[in-house]
Amino acid sequence: MSVNITIHVTDREGALHTLQAPEGWRVMEVIRDYGLPIKAECGGACACATCHVYVDAAWMPKLYPANNEEINMLDEAFDVKPNSRLSCQILTATELDGLQVTLAPDGA
Repeated sequence: MSVNITIHVTDREGALHTLQAPEGWRVMEVIRDYGLPIKAECGGACACATCHVYVDAAWMPKLYPANNEEINMLDEAFDVKPNSRLSCQILTATELDGLQVTLAPDGA
């Protein structure tokens, strides 16, 4: 039986969206599949920074640390903050049920 994970996403206009996803999906996929404006140009290969999000501070310690590949890609993102992550590198899991993220500016 699949467990659904809840993700709270604030879009660039400040509207809050509550999304449901099966465990093991990339947060980027969930955001994209709900039709929110996230480019995700590389499709989750950690080869761009177009799925950049800000993770709510309370959730940062619950995530796996960013690896060097993700850190290097974030160097190419706009408005990087200490809580910046690539949503393609965050997998939904029961311990992340209720995760809160905000879409970062798209740089356009």
